[in-house]
Amino acid sequence: MSRFDEVIDRRETGSIKYDFPERFGKSADALPLWVADMDFRAPEAVIKRLQEVAAFGIYGYSDAQQAYYEEVKGWFNKRFNWNVRTEWIVKTPGVVFAISAAVRAFTKPGDAVMIQQPVYHPFVSCVEENGRKLVNNELYNNNGRYEMDLADFEEKVVREKVKLFLLCSPHNPVGRVWSVAELEAVGTICERYGVLVISDEIHCDFTRTGHVHTPYAAVSEAFAEHAVICTSPSKTFNLAGLQVSNIFVKNEVLRKKLERELYLTGYDEINIFALAGCQAAYQYGGLWLDELKAYLVKNTEIVRRCLQEKLPQVKLIEPEGTYLLWLDFTGLGLQEKELTAWLDRKAKVWLNAGSAFGEQSGLYQRMNIACPSSVVQEAMDRLVRAAGEVMVL
Repeated sequence: MSRFDEVIDRRETGSIKYDFPERFGKSADALPLWVADMDFRAPEAVIKRLQEVAAFGIYGYSDAQQAYYEEVKGWFNKRFNWNVRTEWIVKTPGVVFAISAAVRAFTKPGDAVMIQQPVYHPFVSCVEENGRKLVNNELYNNNGRYEMDLADFEEKVVREKVKLFLLCSPHNPVGRVWSVAELEAVGTICERYGVLVISDEIHCDFTRTGHVHTPYAAVSEAFAEHAVICTSPSKTFNLAGLQVSNIFVKNEVLRKKLERELYLTGYDEINIFALAGCQAAYQYGGLWLDELKAYLVKNTEIVRRCLQEKLPQVKLIEPEGTYLLWLDFTGLGLQEKELTAWLDRKAKVWLNAGSAFGEQSGLYQRMNIACPSSVVQEAMDRLVRAAGEVMVL
C-alpha cells in the first residue's frame, strides 16, 4: 500500500477545498477535485520540523539563515541544473502575491501585459485589478496538444506595445512543459522588443517521463537578465497554507524595484513555520516527491482508461506536467451552463470550470488528481454513471 492511498478526512479543518461548497455554489456532497492543493500529508521530515518549531514555544520575528538558501539553491541545481545565487532570492508569501507586485513594479497604469489563455485565472486579476491593459495571446489546441501562436504573440507585442509577459511554465491548466526551443522562440521576441518576462514556475517539480522543465532564466544569460522566476515548495510538498515562495531575480536593478514594491505593501518577514517547512522540504523531500510523481502517473492512467473505455465523449488532454488534468467535455453536446449543472447535480463531481481560465474554454474542466487513487476512481465512476442522464437535465 502506498503512503498516498490513505483517505484523510479534511472536512471541518477550514479547508478551502472541502469546507465551503456553498460559497462557490456547489452541492455539499460533490466530490472536491478542484483547487490545486493535495489530499496528502507533507513529508514526515517537514511535519517533524514544524512540530519542533511549535514545541519551542517562541514565535518571534524570524528570517532565513544561510542553511535555508543553501537548500533552495541545492534543489534547483540538482533538479534543474540551474545554478542560482543567494542574492537573487526574494522571499514572498506566495507566487500570486509576487506576480501582482511585479506587475506594479515593472509597469505603469495603462501599460499592456500579455498572458496566454487558457491560463491560471489570477493572471487576469493581477493585470486588470492593477489598472494595466490585458492582452491575450491565445494558446491553440493542435490535435490534443496546446501550442503557442508565435506570430500572433509578436504581432500583439508590437501593436499593443506590451511591456510585460506573464509566462506559465509548466502551464496550468493545459499541462504543457515548454521545450527549450519554445522558450527560446518566445524569449527571442521578448528580447527583441524589450518585454520583461515574469515566469510562474510553481509546478516545475511535476513533469512526466520524456519531458524536462527548463527554468526560463536558464535558457540564456540574456533571458536571465530580463526575467523574474517565481517558485514555491507549496505545490510540490502541499505547503500552500504556510505561504512561502522564492522569487529569483538575477538583475539587481529589477530585484531592487521588486523589493521596493514589496516594501510598499507593508510586507516584512516570512513566518517562522514557512521558513522551517520550506527548508526541510527541499532538504529531505526528494524521495517523497519521486514516489508521488509515480503515484500521479497511476492516477492519470485511471482517468485515461475510464474515458477511453466508458466515456469516450470526454477527452483527456495528455499532461506533460502538473498534477492537474485538462478535460474536454465538448463531446457531451452540452452548453456551458448545462455542463456545470450536470457535473454538480448529476455527477456530484466538483471540478474547475474551464471558463475561469479563459472564456473560450467553457466546455473544458480542470481536474486535480493529487488525491488517493480510490478517490480518483470514485470520481470517474460518478461521471460514467451520470453520462446516461446528460440529456434529461
